[in-house]
Amino acid sequence: MKTDSIFYRIFQSIPTTFFELINQPPQLANVYQFSSVEVKQLAFRIDGVFLPNAAELPIYFAEVQFQPDKKLYSRLFTEIFNYLDKTELTNNWRGVVIYPNRSVDTGDTERYTELLNSQRVTRVYLDELSSIEASSIGIETVKLIIEPESTATTRAIEIVNSVRQQIPDVATIREIIQLIETILIYKLPRLSQEEIGKMFGSNELKQTRFYQDVFAEGEQKGKQEGRQEGKLEAKLETIPQLLVLGLSIEQIAQALGLDEQVVRQAAQPKS
Repeated sequence: MKTDSIFYRIFQSIPTTFFELINQPPQLANVYQFSSVEVKQLAFRIDGVFLPNAAELPIYFAEVQFQPDKKLYSRLFTEIFNYLDKTELTNNWRGVVIYPNRSVDTGDTERYTELLNSQRVTRVYLDELSSIEASSIGIETVKLIIEPESTATTRAIEIVNSVRQQIPDVATIREIIQLIETILIYKLPRLSQEEIGKMFGSNELKQTRFYQDVFAEGEQKGKQEGRQEGKLEAKLETIPQLLVLGLSIEQIAQALGLDEQVVRQAAQPKS
């Protein structure tokens, strides 16, 4: 699962979630803007940054880490300090690292002990969020990312029902449902479009960004100019992604302009 991109979408759609994760008032989201920042002099970008609209508030650097990485902290602090050195902002700073559980937190810490033990850095372990009472929709959406597959669909339906009951804005409801659908697509790739349609409404999935991006990628690859072999290869590479979304062999063949038998052969697991 592309957890970092999903988290960043959650922070953009429900920014209060970030501040709840670090035990800060969710109202702080009103004075922060979540975005990515670029240090042009060094040609690198930090994807998860909460920038405040007041000089007395700290800048928050958010890092999502779902795979063990020995060099995580050296890379994270290097990026933070390079940004602080190059920016004209004078705000203080805080770092937040989000893990699924403590076992993934394997980065070398010896040289950064003082920072990690200070209030500068907060480490969040998602499997320990059950201690948060009266969880919000944002927190429940985050917890869905590590929900066991056996209960993920049931939990997703419960969250969507809460969304429809608690949020009056239709656009926000749709955006959150799209997030939840995207999480399910990644967690349960065998879940068909029809099954998701029964849970959330048959038209919701086709309006998700993930669906549109993958399908658009298939169309784009299919229209690329060049040798016929290259065009065919690009189309064949797209087929597994479209199958994950629940499209039928016939639908994929029609969309990519391929014979159904060719699509069936490409859909067979490789030995």
